[in-house]
Amino acid sequence: MTLRTAWKALAVLGAAALGAVASGGDALAQKTRVTVYTAMENDQLGPYKQAFEADNPTIEIVWVRDSTGVVTARFLAEKDNPRADVVWGLAASSMALFDAQGLLEPYTPPAAKDLKPIFRSGKNPDSWIGMDAFLAVVCFNTAEAAKANAPKPATWNDLTNAAYKGKVVMPHPASSGTGYLTIAAWLQLMGEEKGWQFMDKLHDNIAVYTHSGSAPCVQAARGERLIGIGFDMRGASEKTKGAPIDLVVPKEGIGWEMEATGVVKGSKVMDAAKKVADWSATKKANELYGKYYAIVAHPEVKAAPPNYPVEGEAAMVKNDLNWMATNRERILAEWSKRYEGKAAPKN
Repeated sequence: MTLRTAWKALAVLGAAALGAVASGGDALAQKTRVTVYTAMENDQLGPYKQAFEADNPTIEIVWVRDSTGVVTARFLAEKDNPRADVVWGLAASSMALFDAQGLLEPYTPPAAKDLKPIFRSGKNPDSWIGMDAFLAVVCFNTAEAAKANAPKPATWNDLTNAAYKGKVVMPHPASSGTGYLTIAAWLQLMGEEKGWQFMDKLHDNIAVYTHSGSAPCVQAARGERLIGIGFDMRGASEKTKGAPIDLVVPKEGIGWEMEATGVVKGSKVMDAAKKVADWSATKKANELYGKYYAIVAHPEVKAAPPNYPVEGEAAMVKNDLNWMATNRERILAEWSKRYEGKAAPKN
């Protein structure tokens, strides 16, 4: 091969390489970015994004993640100029609140027909679609209890025992979905007057109200607190890691909520936003949810996480999500007036 021929060959190869790069760049540039507001745990975001984008290679998910209360407040503050395209993984009571204010696009994903009825908004078309349910359980550190000679609680009222003074932690209801579902369940279960009386007594035993639904069970698992009222799956996870905790399901029943997905009205990438909603309702998506939650929307997906309390689903109290939504502001204002003094500092 002459030097001239070699240079020609290199030129052809270089042009081909540049063409490939340009082609790849064009493909990347053609991706539609969908902004998704969520309160899902950080360790879930990567797997969900990867699975969705594998099935929808022309769409890129951009997460905006915070706790339930923060995401809810942010979304409502932006209602006149929405910045999200989809809400995927937020408490259904928050979604019901958004729907009441006309902020969600009515839309039923095709796969929603296969889901448990309780995981649908009840409208036609739906305003949101449920994904999974999460509960509030009592994480009880047996090792710390033995040191303090403290009894194991069996009911919610047991948590007012003076033996637990300064040793109980639970989530702040304005910051955490787990926190709000917990106090909403007490008010529905006991009635409002008795529910507030119970919370007044419990407040005497509270060390701090955390801004995370997972933190109470984590703190109980570490022995930092005797009792944490918190997110069921985090409690099961900590016990599986070897923490000396029991997950107690109080006899009166336990509060619950579900995570849900909805399309934001006015999204500038509506077609792509609906594809996210479509995928979120599929059996494949529910199989992913089942890696993090014991109770999911698809009836054929049977999640069985280790150390999860078998009585959990049966103990779920009757829960009016619309009541939770419409009374949220009033309840949180009253709660803050009474108990804000023990809230953890915000980061």
